Amino acid sequence: MASEPLAHPGRTISRLARQVELAAATVELTLSQYRVLGILGDGHEAASVLADKLAVSRPSVTGVVDGLVARGLVRRDHHGADRRRIDVGLTDEGRRLLAAADAEVERRLTEIAAYAQPEHPVPSLEPWHAALDALRNARHAERKGAHVGG
Repeated sequence: MASEPLAHPGRTISRLARQVELAAATVELTLSQYRVLGILGDGHEAASVLADKLAVSRPSVTGVVDGLVARGLVRRDHHGADRRRIDVGLTDEGRRLLAAADAEVERRLTEIAAYAQPEHPVPSLEPWHAALDALRNARHAERKGAHVGG
């Protein structure tokens, strides 16, 4: 007998993550590259901010960004106000590839959702998106508070 999905949500989420990984691979992106492009799709970021948003180390982000720069998907630019700060942003090709990856992810997830049982419809991901943003912001505020008061 199958276990209740909510008894082990990580298992279900890891299966969905694999579907996102497979979708990204159709446009020759790794899951890490797709995650970076996805964040940069919202605008330029400093590498340290990018690492924070991805919840990974800065060296990990640097490696992924280096590969994306080499492919012409991402560029590094000096920040206007602070020449020491380097911002990372999408190129036109990066935006195009991100759109293609997003479309394939949506297609794949829509296909999976079509198999949902009427008594268990697939819910919106918006509450999870908002909760993840709120958690990241709260952790960022805690770190800032620790630096100010510490």
